[in-house]
Amino acid sequence: MTDGRPPAVVHLPRSLVSLFPGTERRMEARGVTVAEVIADLDARVPGLGNRLLDAGPSIRTHLNVFVAGERATLRTPVPPGADVHVIPAVSGG
Repeated sequence: MTDGRPPAVVHLPRSLVSLFPGTERRMEARGVTVAEVIADLDARVPGLGNRLLDAGPSIRTHLNVFVAGERATLRTPVPPGADVHVIPAVSGG
C-alpha cells in the first residue's frame, strides 16, 4: 500500500523479534489502521501477524499496542509517521 503517506514506525519487543531471526526491533509499516499496519508487517515477516493477533481477530491479551502514546485497538487510526509500540503485558502480584 503506497498512498504517499509516511510509514508508521513500529517498535517490537525483543521477545517477539527473537522468534523471527533477522527481524529488526524497529520497522516501518504502512496502514491507515492498526490492523492494516499489522497486515503490512505480516506481509514482510510471515507469521508475525499470528503472534500479534488471536483468531478473533483481536490483539492478543498478553500484548498492548500504543499509537502515538495512546492504547490502541485494531480499528485505531494510525496517523502518517506515527510511532506504534507493541509492548508485552506485565502481570504479577
